[in-house]
Amino acid sequence: MKKHSGMRPHDIVVLLKIAAKGKKKWFMKDLSNELHISASEISESINRSKFSGLIAPNKKSIMRLALMDFLEHGIKYVYPQQPGAIVRGVPTAHSAPPLNNTIVSEEHYVWPYAKGNKRGQAIEPLYATVAEAVLKDEKLYELLALVDALRVGRAREKEIAIRELKIRILGEGSIIDEKSIDSKLTNKSL
Repeated sequence: MKKHSGMRPHDIVVLLKIAAKGKKKWFMKDLSNELHISASEISESINRSKFSGLIAPNKKSIMRLALMDFLEHGIKYVYPQQPGAIVRGVPTAHSAPPLNNTIVSEEHYVWPYAKGNKRGQAIEPLYATVAEAVLKDEKLYELLALVDALRVGRAREKEIAIRELKIRILGEGSIIDEKSIDSKLTNKSL
């Protein structure tokens, strides 16, 4: 067995792609094609996530609570990001759905992408092919944009992003539903 050398940024992309599929069956070759990541990298990513406890030992499902815990408490420290130069790209963080429906800002954040339709401050994606992959998968796009809000957002943006991620990651295929998430958030803020 290979020595575990720690999680890599694209491991989060792979996990979020699996989460975006919900209860649909998935195969590593499909993840490879849809994310534009080599099959060997997908396999190694799944193994790292298994070792980290983010994928079940049978490698068939993500550990939703563990993933949400990591995103809420660790992503901003492990994969921090600072907005960069103004470039053309695909909107992310508060500039993308679903946050752009709630948060109005003069600052726009984008993943650099030559075929993008917006200009804004560059946010380095968790993997180079993210901008291309999200244009074909709306659910993945929302998840990755919400994660970027955790990486670069202000307190209000992060709070809303956490709530939206919990709904999307824990709400589907889990005993946790939106009402219980809302009540937990309300009780936590009191």
